[in-house]
Amino acid sequence: MPGYASPLLAATFLAALSCAAFGAELSIDDPYARAVPPGQPNSAVFMSLENQTGTNQALVGAESAVSEIVELHTHVEEDGMMRMRRIEKIEVPAGETVTLKPGGLHVMLIGLKQPLEPDDAVDLTLIFEDGSRMPVQAPVRRIEAQLQQMNH
Repeated sequence: MPGYASPLLAATFLAALSCAAFGAELSIDDPYARAVPPGQPNSAVFMSLENQTGTNQALVGAESAVSEIVELHTHVEEDGMMRMRRIEKIEVPAGETVTLKPGGLHVMLIGLKQPLEPDDAVDLTLIFEDGSRMPVQAPVRRIEAQLQQMNH
């Protein structure tokens, strides 16, 4: 079916060029999702965002089919306790790297539709303030128990 191969190849090539161009400006390093025991309704995704441009960037949202809701969160200290709070965006200043990590900034997966076990992967689309979108595949990892004791 030569008529189908050519448009498909062209679309794939254009998508690869688009991702490569965006990836040269903002790179994602070491994305991973937190493994959770069966019945746990929520998890989180962590990564480093490196802005290699001369312009400030901001992560304003994310989407994933593994949960009902996906939100950007941080931890803040209130009355001597660490508490998780939703935030509108994560600033990624020009020429800097911002790390999303346990106990800090993260992408929250609320209302999981499936268990997240080590060696699985979470497909996530990051949404930036300029309207651009970046697909990310985050392997699922187990995180040490002391970090899971934080007040989520």
